[in-house]
Amino acid sequence: MDDKRIISLLEEHGIKPTANRIVIARALAAGKVPLSLKELEYSILSIDKSNISRTLALFRKHRLVHDIEDGGGCVKYELCMSHAEDGDEDVHVHFYCESCHKTFCLWDTPIPEVPVPSGFVLKSVNYVLKGLCADCLRRLSIRRR
Repeated sequence: MDDKRIISLLEEHGIKPTANRIVIARALAAGKVPLSLKELEYSILSIDKSNISRTLALFRKHRLVHDIEDGGGCVKYELCMSHAEDGDEDVHVHFYCESCHKTFCLWDTPIPEVPVPSGFVLKSVNYVLKGLCADCLRRLSIRRR
């Protein structure tokens, strides 16, 4: 994603496009998979952890990022292309690899509808499947030969 598109995305979400915000959004876009705070720190050496963390909080508030509990005890972040004020149109299933600890987006996997009891209001859903990704499974099968 080029900087022009990143600036446009920030503005569409009501976020002033500062240099640090553009760098952090660019890193998230370049990541291809959801990234943890630590992974963002390693990929953005010019911005300290506290500034990245504050920016992610701002991005969450304006629905520019999803925060995903990956099933391995870590929160990861990815850009959200949704523009809805009252909810997330960009919900999808994630897959957490228990070997390499990467989290993958499964865009084409259907999300089951889960009814909640009367009097409950559903605000968000976190669908995370766990197992081994294709690369780790291939490495494991090669080692066993």
